[in-house]
Amino acid sequence: MRILHTSDWHLGQHFIGRSRANEHQAFLRWLVQQAQQQALDAIIVAGDIFDTATPPSYARELYNQFIVDLQSSGCQLVILGGNHDAAAVLNESKNLLQCLNTTVIASISDDLSEQLLLLHNKAKQPAALLCAIPFLRARDLLQSQAGQSGSDKQRDLQQAIATHYQQLFDLAQQYNQQHQLQLPVVMTGHLTTLGVSQSESVRDLYIGSLEAFSAAAFPKADYIALGHIHQSQQLKADTDIRYSGSPLPLSFDEASQQKQAWLLEFSATGKSVSSLAIPCFQPLCSIRCELAQLPTQLEQACASLTDGQTLWLELVITETDAYLTDLQQRVEPLLQDWPVELLRLRRQRSSNASLLGTETQQSLAELTPQQVWQARLSSETLTDQQVQQLTALYLQVQASVEQST
Repeated sequence: MRILHTSDWHLGQHFIGRSRANEHQAFLRWLVQQAQQQALDAIIVAGDIFDTATPPSYARELYNQFIVDLQSSGCQLVILGGNHDAAAVLNESKNLLQCLNTTVIASISDDLSEQLLLLHNKAKQPAALLCAIPFLRARDLLQSQAGQSGSDKQRDLQQAIATHYQQLFDLAQQYNQQHQLQLPVVMTGHLTTLGVSQSESVRDLYIGSLEAFSAAAFPKADYIALGHIHQSQQLKADTDIRYSGSPLPLSFDEASQQKQAWLLEFSATGKSVSSLAIPCFQPLCSIRCELAQLPTQLEQACASLTDGQTLWLELVITETDAYLTDLQQRVEPLLQDWPVELLRLRRQRSSNASLLGTETQQSLAELTPQQVWQARLSSETLTDQQVQQLTALYLQVQASVEQST
């Protein structure tokens, strides 16, 4: 059994005003090729297929065309809903896609058995059990109780998530026992887990008041395929828990990452997992320097470009040059002879100045909500306990706002 684990496609995303339709089309074309070349039995997409709850029509067309193109490979496709996905959008074609060897699990079901999928190999033999768990919304797991403290809500939510995973795992074990099989058990998820490395493109995901789920609370499945974190990584845990990461860099701090998917193989001798490198379809680069250093930095950044490629550039000007009032006018002539497109120009002023001070004020477009919060905290004299208490309250408010949008 050969399974490819991928996630966080974010079809329909715009990168600082630029469409990524061509990149996504190239990635999906590459993925179909891999299904053929790697003789894949199944592809698991662990959430965030689309970038928004109302994806543009071209993003839906890419999604549908990919499923059609995948048919010649005979590969099964499992689509899981993420926090960016609207269950209604994914479900609108769910029944139709069942006829195209594609299973969609947009949200959890009252009938747990609907989330237990039997995966077959190319010989049409049962080869693995998949506990298909999408993004878990607090309202789907718990009923609101008046008078609960934040810690009580977090404890109850942690327990509800752990219970959902354990019940599905037990159901898979029962299936093996009833059918006298020893099929490997694969589980999915779309959430933040303690101990992962994040990038600036990951929108902080809080399930209710839950900041991150403990890896120790997952059942001892053979493999747990996660989505939401955009950096590919394996967690340090007794269970094999991995994030595939996004196939495209979704922020400039991901530009240097080698994007990949995980290739999972079960055989008579056991399990093996290897990485499958994803090509870079649109080069990105962030350069941090003074104006005098810019030509040399540009030469290095453009050295690996192929004919016809254009580099999407973030430029961070440092030291005294950051205070120039005509910075944009000085930068433009330095870029005109290079195959680059400047998407973002930033100033990095003295590090000892306050982030929110009038002299070093940044635009909100340059800051994440978490950075604004941390900057506000740093302007006060607080104990560690007060910082923790205030941050916990802030996260609850932020989660409430995100759930209502």
